[in-house]
Amino acid sequence: MKLDIIGDIHGCYEEFKQLTHTLGYDWAQGYPVHPHNRNLAFVGDLTDRGPASLKIIEVVWNLVKNEQAFYVPGNHCNKLYRYFLGNTVQIKHGLETTVAELHQLTSKAQKRIKEKFMELYENAPLYHILDDKKLIIAHAGIREDYIGDYSSKVKTFVLYGDITGDTHEDGFPVRRDWAQEYHGEATIVYGHTPVKEVRIIHNTYNIDTGAVFGGKLTALSYPEMESVSVPSSLPYIEEKFRAVY
Repeated sequence: MKLDIIGDIHGCYEEFKQLTHTLGYDWAQGYPVHPHNRNLAFVGDLTDRGPASLKIIEVVWNLVKNEQAFYVPGNHCNKLYRYFLGNTVQIKHGLETTVAELHQLTSKAQKRIKEKFMELYENAPLYHILDDKKLIIAHAGIREDYIGDYSSKVKTFVLYGDITGDTHEDGFPVRRDWAQEYHGEATIVYGHTPVKEVRIIHNTYNIDTGAVFGGKLTALSYPEMESVSVPSSLPYIEEKFRAVY
């Protein structure tokens, strides 16, 4: 199994396109396909905050439908899904940008995007266990003793991280650093918490390098465990990158 696992995209379509070109993917079919039997994988949070969330939905839907990629949902994916279900959600913290994009479309085009995203989300596992259990892709990571469990507490952990219930001054949740306690054999690749560089601790890799906050968009190649990044075109926001969790 040869994968290029992409960190949180958050609507950064141009960076995603540039990154896949850098990795050798061809876009002749309208979505990136590698000539040497590599596939893409996504750690979730495809949408929100960035300028082109709907394009990302279309591309990832096409990839997964054509068995060219693996996708797991992030917390922003979960919120957009609940929005499409008609549930009451707060249209802020990034969702407002995706909703604004939707409102620029015709009702027919909105319906098409909604159907594609809901299909993508509903067919995705909470986390992927791949390559004979040697690789796990989970949006915010997963504790070793949670692997194989899909209960509500595990869903909360995988989507939001090991949250304490407290918040930072900016309103973002305080999270325990679960990776420090991980000692499993499986490699865990995740995102969710923006870091300036790929964070490698105890066979875990945080590859969310904050593309939507002016950092960069990163791919981790598996099994080579080499990372490739492209710079973000968006303004850099220092406070979004946490030195500690």
